[in-house]
Amino acid sequence: MTQPQKIDNIDKARLPKHIAIIMDGNGRWAQQQGKDRLFGHFHGVESVRSVTEGAAELGVNCLTLYAFSTENWDRPENEVNGLMELLIKTIHGEVPTLNKNNIRLFTIGDTSMLPKEVRGELQLALDKTAQNDGLKLILALSYSSHWEITAAVKNIAEEVQSGKIAIEQISDKVVADHMSTAGFPTLELMIRTGGEHRVSNFLLYQLAYAELYFTDIQWPAYRKEDLFDAIIDFQKRERRFGKTSEQVQSR
Repeated sequence: MTQPQKIDNIDKARLPKHIAIIMDGNGRWAQQQGKDRLFGHFHGVESVRSVTEGAAELGVNCLTLYAFSTENWDRPENEVNGLMELLIKTIHGEVPTLNKNNIRLFTIGDTSMLPKEVRGELQLALDKTAQNDGLKLILALSYSSHWEITAAVKNIAEEVQSGKIAIEQISDKVVADHMSTAGFPTLELMIRTGGEHRVSNFLLYQLAYAELYFTDIQWPAYRKEDLFDAIIDFQKRERRFGKTSEQVQSR
């Protein structure tokens, strides 16, 4: 008898609308293979492809991938340069697949820090996928929550100073509307691969009521079946949002 696939155990009516992934473990995976860190990043591209395909198959609305943090600029120069070259090649090569699967690409982060060639390739990909209305794939590039929150505070302060809004009008919604993820669904599931148990300055504001899922699988070995495991786990959890179990169950 054929074993049921993991995807068959997922209730598609209760999918997390927005999933974010900290793609950790590339360097350690490469070292275990006796290779340099860039070897791990190169093989991590296949994981991105598999997980994105899985999210699209399920009908997930939004998938955010932590591709490069502001702190990553402090890594060795040869690694940063190699990552930028890989980014250009990957973005260029994946556009036909994104269009074939009706996936629209977005970015969040301080992309002004990226090399000109990366920004150019990125803009082409954004333009070429702009008509797609399936999965929203968000690449967090040169991103950190500290940068994001600081930028939001500055923008709100400028609007107060210019008279566009009054201080007493600043609300949770106003703050949320100044975050990089404004216009996207609320983050519901955060996955981190690689065995570490921290969120590494990623989507701190958006994580308020997200479910956290940690796995020891290193990113280059992660596939869509592993994403399905995380979603199955998510669907087993009781999400209370500050209420009691009794209140949630009585709704």
